[in-house]
Amino acid sequence: MMDWTDRHCRYFHRLISHHALLYTEMVTTGALIHGDHSRFLQFNPEEHPLAFQLGGSNPRELAICAKMVEDFGYDEVNLNIGCPSDRVQNGRFGACLMLEPDLVADCIAAMCAVVSIPVTVKSRIGVDDRDSYEELVNFVDKVANAGCKTFIVHARKALLKGLSPKQNREVPPLKYDVVYRLKTDFPHLEIIINGGIASLEQAENLLQHLDGVMIGREAYQNPYLLAEVDKRIFNSPGPIKSRHEIMALLMPYIIEEQLRNGVRLNSITRHVLGLFHGEPGARAWRRHLSENATAANADINRVRDAIAFTFH
Repeated sequence: MMDWTDRHCRYFHRLISHHALLYTEMVTTGALIHGDHSRFLQFNPEEHPLAFQLGGSNPRELAICAKMVEDFGYDEVNLNIGCPSDRVQNGRFGACLMLEPDLVADCIAAMCAVVSIPVTVKSRIGVDDRDSYEELVNFVDKVANAGCKTFIVHARKALLKGLSPKQNREVPPLKYDVVYRLKTDFPHLEIIINGGIASLEQAENLLQHLDGVMIGREAYQNPYLLAEVDKRIFNSPGPIKSRHEIMALLMPYIIEEQLRNGVRLNSITRHVLGLFHGEPGARAWRRHLSENATAANADINRVRDAIAFTFH
């Protein structure tokens, strides 16, 4: 979810669900060590529980970054070994690391040695023609022995050549049965499934077999999907907020915490375009924000005008 799940997106999603674990976009070790690390690590306290996702393949550098993540107050640090893009392959991280389980184990061991928060891994079920179940078991076994107790598994293999990242999320077939089998063979590990999950009904069915469900793009494109998560998944007795109640809660954040500090309106509103998905006025809501929130002088009235299209 690079360039998507930034701190504004996460603050917005937290208004919808209090209990779902949120993940940052993936940040490379180089960006944290050599860049403005506080910019990448900054988050709002309301975002907890919150995991930071790292990309990298150098054990020493990953250990340094994991410690930075813990010191900033995150609840989990996650090593991404699932992203298939050329950009990450050239940096020797992402899905190509599934072909080097010993190196991944060294990375996990180095991270676990310096932090007390959970160190987790997000992976695929295989890469290119290296997609046998035996190879997946070998990978999980080595990484688990290094200290990782939670695996978030995208239930399709990655194809490193010939497909775009978008195609890699859609073209290789999903194989949920492989992830089920992994949980059966590693009952002591927390196995969380990812890939193609588009409804809470589907999530509830998957939870009959597995320890958790990660929903990515569907939750971004249709964020109100999260509105019933606390009640249906976490058995929370609290009320389910309406879309308009969520926007009412977001408005002070936009006005008082962001616009007054020089953040452009579109940096926030781009994440809420799907809030009224399937509702009357949704198209006008999206169009108005898309056309009017990008101006340098755009203010909160652009949001108020967009909300007016959704009352019927």
